[in-house]
Amino acid sequence: MRLLRFIPIKLTICIVLGILIGYYSHINSSTSILLLFSSLVVMTLLYVKAKPRKYGLLTLLMAMTAVVIGICAINLGQQENYKSHFGYQEKKGERLWHLKIAEVMKPTHFSERYLAYVEGVDSRKSSGKLLLVFSGDSTHVPFEIDDELLVYGPIDSIKPPLNPHQFSYRAYLNDLGIAHQLQVATSNYLGVEKTSTSLYGFMAAVRNKISSQLKKAYFGDEQLAVMQAILLGQRNDLSEATYADYKNAGAVHILAVSGLHIGILLLLLQFILRPLEYLPKGKILKLITIVMLLWAFALLAGLSASIVRAVTMFTFVAYALYLNRPGNTYNILALSIIFILLAINPMLLFQVGFQLSYAAVLAIVWGYPLLQKFWHPKLWALRKLWQLLSVSIAAQIGVLPISLYYFHQFPGLFFISNILIIPFLGLILGMGILVITLALAGFLPGYLVKLYDAIIALMNESVAWVAGKEAFVFRNIPFDFMQLILTYAIIISLVLVLTKSTFKRGLALLTAIISFQAWVFYTFYETQRKETMFVAHQSRNSVILQQSGSKLFVFSEDKNAALKLARDYQVGEHMATLVHHPLENGYFYGNEKLLVIDSSGVIPSKATDMDYLLLTQSPKMNLERLLVATMPKRIIADGSNYSSFINRWKATCLKRKIPFHYTGEKGAYYFRMD
Repeated sequence: MRLLRFIPIKLTICIVLGILIGYYSHINSSTSILLLFSSLVVMTLLYVKAKPRKYGLLTLLMAMTAVVIGICAINLGQQENYKSHFGYQEKKGERLWHLKIAEVMKPTHFSERYLAYVEGVDSRKSSGKLLLVFSGDSTHVPFEIDDELLVYGPIDSIKPPLNPHQFSYRAYLNDLGIAHQLQVATSNYLGVEKTSTSLYGFMAAVRNKISSQLKKAYFGDEQLAVMQAILLGQRNDLSEATYADYKNAGAVHILAVSGLHIGILLLLLQFILRPLEYLPKGKILKLITIVMLLWAFALLAGLSASIVRAVTMFTFVAYALYLNRPGNTYNILALSIIFILLAINPMLLFQVGFQLSYAAVLAIVWGYPLLQKFWHPKLWALRKLWQLLSVSIAAQIGVLPISLYYFHQFPGLFFISNILIIPFLGLILGMGILVITLALAGFLPGYLVKLYDAIIALMNESVAWVAGKEAFVFRNIPFDFMQLILTYAIIISLVLVLTKSTFKRGLALLTAIISFQAWVFYTFYETQRKETMFVAHQSRNSVILQQSGSKLFVFSEDKNAALKLARDYQVGEHMATLVHHPLENGYFYGNEKLLVIDSSGVIPSKATDMDYLLLTQSPKMNLERLLVATMPKRIIADGSNYSSFINRWKATCLKRKIPFHYTGEKGAYYFRMD
């Protein structure tokens, strides 16, 4: 299929290119607007006076204009570019912040977190978003969307990861337009009366009402958490074990209200509302009703980014079905909707959910027909099973490179979980909507509660059974950005060859495969020649990592606690072997000497002229005396020490003018090989 013949696809590619240029080149708003105005003027003049031989120039200018639109969109879509943003004001020191809760995030073991709009700073009108963090020992009543509060304190930049190749929460929030956080204690905030209620806040109240009614119906805890995820878009109550089961079974998309759920809901509505077609202008009435119900469900599920893009896409699908031209229209929908959504919110391009959703949709649109050509069973049941498998395989191939790049994991039995669940997902969604309606009306019968609870429990057990086949869950797969690009080049080239085999397409496929192999060999060569050693940061544990070619040596107090940190580094560096050793008292790295002082505080008698001194496990000792005895060039303290000790050691080192490195503030410390 020649996708590039469609104009919306060409424009989408140009806009995506413009967004990437604007995001990474930091072209300011004034320059981008001037470029857009100039290109529009020139394009208009050329169009009015164009002759046939100039149509190629006009097309090129249209493409350049689309690129500039992408640059403008990314500039105008970032709040920090507006002068009302709190970033333009003085940020140092404690200030009075007037905040409005925008989103309730899933709490951690140590804190409760919210995304909040900035309404004002020190009684001055302001704008922007920041992360609001309540410490784990705070006794505040949980906030809801649209709640307002006053907080007195300083804002901080969100810290990058302290160790290499760890998940960057800072980058994740940056893609949401958030770069600062505000720590809240019991004594420095005050709840105030809300000034307005947004649509998000109203629907959050409706969801809370539904959740409270469902809790009264005595559903099981895990069943209720899954119900809230697939029906209300709320995953905060999901246990880590349940989420891990769905992830390992390749069925985590079941828990996120997205294109799968909206597509099934559309089919259900098409079937249920079919009688409307017999009324005068019944087809248009049916279309309007379906679109309204789809958007009502999106509102109920919280209008998250995944839900909005799914409902937007299937609104156009519903219109295509109304026109009775679902095939050709659907082939272009995936990219035409990207064009619309990215023009409104260009930061979506950098969100993993957006990338996964559209990679899956495009793979299904492009790959499903090819899989159907390979085999077309005559038996109805077998044909339906193959159709379901074809959709699942096409989608999984489409998202595989992105999944490997971000998560470094592949569920080998994804097709089994999809076969077990997806055929019945329509029943689960339909019954769930019925259960919610009856619960709100106060007429939810006990037998329906038991039946639906049993269905959800059976789905959870099926997923857990598939996830339990550990041998088919492939984890810790090294996969970098270049491999991501080259893998998609291989997939696209292969699809083109299978669609129509030509010499050029075959050559493109062969080039992509050879390039992928060459990159793998290059990364292997680079890994083999790399030597490094560093002290990592981990709370209540001491960890030293030493890379020697493709081997990673892990020296730690707690082997199990250090495993995740070590695996992240091993995968990020494409290393083959991981070797654990207990932490020792001293190390040589090149010509550098490292002395480790643990909780015993014992100093070896021959420990003099040390290059580095590593303090771990809060040793009770006189640091002044230790410095005189060992004469180190630098002091390092890791995350296993008490904060009070850190402050005291820092003051001592400052007094004696000895460099002090605390991994909890400055991140991992790398040793030099002199």
